[in-house]
Amino acid sequence: MQQEIQQNPFFNKTYDTPLESVPFDKIRFEHYEQAMLDGMKRDDQDIERITNNPEQPTFENTVIPKGDRTLTRVTNVFFNLLSAHTNDEMDALAQKMSPILTEHSNKIMLNQKLWERVKAVYENHRPLSTEENTLLENMYQSFIRHGALLSAEKKEEFARLQMELSQVTLQYQQNMLKDTNDFLLHLTDEKDLSGLPESQIEAAAQAAREHGKEGWVFTLHAPSYGPFMTYADSAELRRKMYMAHMTLCTHDNANNNLTLVPRIVNLRRQLANILGYPTFADFIVVKRCAESIERINHLLEELRDAYMPTAIREVEEVTELAREKEGSDYTLMPWDFAYYTHKLKMKRYNIDSEMLRPYFELSQVKKGVFGLATRLYGITFHKRDDVAVYHPDVEAWEVQDKDGTYLGLLYTDFHPRSSKQSGAWMTTFKEQWIDEEEGGDSRPQASVNMNFTKPTDSKPALLTLGEVETFLHEFGHSLHALFSRVRFESLSCTNVYWDFVELPSQFMENYVTEPEFLNTFARHYQTGEPIPEELIKRIAQSKNFMAGYNCVRQVSLGLLDMAYYTLKDDFEGDVIAFEKEAWKSCQLLPQVEGTCMSAQFGHIMSGGYAAGYYSYKWAEVLDADAFSVFKKEGIFNQSTAQRFRDEVLSRGATEPPMTLYRRFRGGEPTIDALLERNGIRHE
Repeated sequence: MQQEIQQNPFFNKTYDTPLESVPFDKIRFEHYEQAMLDGMKRDDQDIERITNNPEQPTFENTVIPKGDRTLTRVTNVFFNLLSAHTNDEMDALAQKMSPILTEHSNKIMLNQKLWERVKAVYENHRPLSTEENTLLENMYQSFIRHGALLSAEKKEEFARLQMELSQVTLQYQQNMLKDTNDFLLHLTDEKDLSGLPESQIEAAAQAAREHGKEGWVFTLHAPSYGPFMTYADSAELRRKMYMAHMTLCTHDNANNNLTLVPRIVNLRRQLANILGYPTFADFIVVKRCAESIERINHLLEELRDAYMPTAIREVEEVTELAREKEGSDYTLMPWDFAYYTHKLKMKRYNIDSEMLRPYFELSQVKKGVFGLATRLYGITFHKRDDVAVYHPDVEAWEVQDKDGTYLGLLYTDFHPRSSKQSGAWMTTFKEQWIDEEEGGDSRPQASVNMNFTKPTDSKPALLTLGEVETFLHEFGHSLHALFSRVRFESLSCTNVYWDFVELPSQFMENYVTEPEFLNTFARHYQTGEPIPEELIKRIAQSKNFMAGYNCVRQVSLGLLDMAYYTLKDDFEGDVIAFEKEAWKSCQLLPQVEGTCMSAQFGHIMSGGYAAGYYSYKWAEVLDADAFSVFKKEGIFNQSTAQRFRDEVLSRGATEPPMTLYRRFRGGEPTIDALLERNGIRHE
C-alpha cells in the first residue's frame, strides 16, 4: 500500500514536473478515487487539529492554519477533465464520488466546534488588513450560508438536500454530453450540400470518415451546427438540425432532463428556504454586485425596452428578405433565421464568416491574441513541449511577466471531440496564493477550452470572426487568473462575485473589431497577404448587425433563469409551458412545439449561473464602460492597461468588486457606453 501511495502523483506535496505542472502522463484512473478518499481523511485530521487546539481561537490558528492540499489537487484535475476529456469510467466515478465529496464538505461546514471557533474569531480578533478582513467575513458568512445556525434536524435535512442536488446536477450535465454526441445528420446525396461552403463540406466529409461512414456527417457541436444553419439551402434539413438541437434531452430515453429540471429548481429553493430566504434568487443576490432581485429585473427590463424596437425592426427586415423567396404570406421560422440573416448581412455589407476564415488561421490568431496581451501588459507566452498535457490537442504555455519572471501556466484546448462538453470555458488546475511558510508566490495554472473549427486533411484550422471573439473572451478570463496577486487562495484569480467575473472576459471582446488589432495578425493562410482594408471596414460597419436581436435573446434567457429561481413554491408544472410563459415578452420568432431550452440550459441548471444568467448583461454594461476609458485614452495605452490590471485584474475578491471597478473608473458605470457601442438610441 505504501508503494501504491508513493506512485500516486496526487500525494506529492508539489508535482516534481516542469513549472510544477499536473503530471497528466503519470495519472492513472485508479489514482483519482484513491486520492479523493485519502484527501478527505487528511482534511478531517486538519479540522480535528483546529477544533482540538486548546489555545484561544485566533485568525492564525483557526482561519488560516496550514492544511493538506491533496483533495484540492485531485478534484481540480478530475472535475476539469470531466468537462474537457471524460469517458464512461470517469462519469461513473463522478456519480459515485460526488455525493461522498458533498457529504464531506457538509460535514466541515456543519462542524459545530469549528463554527464556534470561527465565530469567536469573528467577534474578537486583532486588527486585520483589508484582505484578512475579507477572508474572515467570507468564512463567517459561508458557514451561515451552509447551515451553521440551523438546528440539528435542519442541518441533517440541509446536508441531504445538498447531496441530492450534487447528484442531480451531475446527471443533467452528463445527459447533455451524451445526447449531443448521439445525434448525427448523415448525408449521402451531394444535392443536400447545396449552399454549404467548401470548408464545411470538407469538415463534414472528415467527420464521416471518423464515424466510419460514407458521405458527410454534421453534428450538434458548434463548428458543425452553426455553419449548417447559416448556409444550408435545404429548409427541411435546417429544420431537422434545429429540432434535434432544440429538443436535446427531452426524448423518452436515459438522457431526458425534463424530469431533472423541476428537481434541480425545487432543491435549490428548499435549500434557500431552510436558510430563511423566500427564494433561491434571494439567497444568491446577497453575494452579487446587483444586491437585489429588483435591480436585476430593472436591468433586464431596461435592456429589453431599450433594444426591443431595434430587435423588432431587425426581424422584420429579415422576414421581408425571406418573403422575396418564400412568398408574401411566409412566416419566418427559427430554423430559417440564421440562413436569411446571413443573406441580409451579405446584401447590406457583403461580408460573412467564410470570407474571413482564410485570414484567421488558428496559429496566427494565437499570435494575435497573445500579442495583444503583450502590447497591453508586456507579458509573453512561451510554448512548453516538456509540460505534459491531457490530450494531443492541448498545448501548454509558460507566461512570463514584463520583467521576465514566471507569471503562470496556460493550457489551450481548442477543438471539439466526443469526450468534451460543448461551449467554451476557462478553468484553473491551480489557483494563486502566497505561501507564507515556505515563502514565495505560488502561481496559477489556467486552461482555456473551446470548440473551434478543426483542421482538415487539406486546410489548417480556419476560424470565424465569432470564434476569434470567443478566444478573446476565454483568454480574458485566463488573464484574470494569471494576473492574480493576493495572499489567500480563496480570494484569488476568478473567485469574485459571479456578476463581476465576466467583466475581464467581455472586455477583451471589444478588440475583435478594432482595425489596429486585426492588422497585427490577420494574414491569408496561403498567400500571407494582410487582411484587406476594405474587409476590415466592412467588419466595423457590420459589428452592430443584429445587436438588438442578440441583446433581447440574452435578456430572454435571463428572464427564464429568474423565473425559475424566484419561485416561492414547488415547481410541479410543465417545463416547456413554464419556459414559454417566462420569456414571452422577448420572443421575436415563433416558438416551435416540443422545443425546450431548459432541458439543455447547463449554465443555470448544472453550472454556476443559477439566478445569475443576467451576469452577462450586467458585466456587458461594465465592459463597455471600461472600454470607453481605453477608447478615450488609447486602446493600447499601457498606463490605462496597468491601472486596469492593478485595480481589477490582480485583486481577485480581496475587496467588493464595485469598489475595485470604481477605483479604476474614477466613478460609477452607466448603461450609456453600451447603448452607444451598439448604436441604440435610448428613448
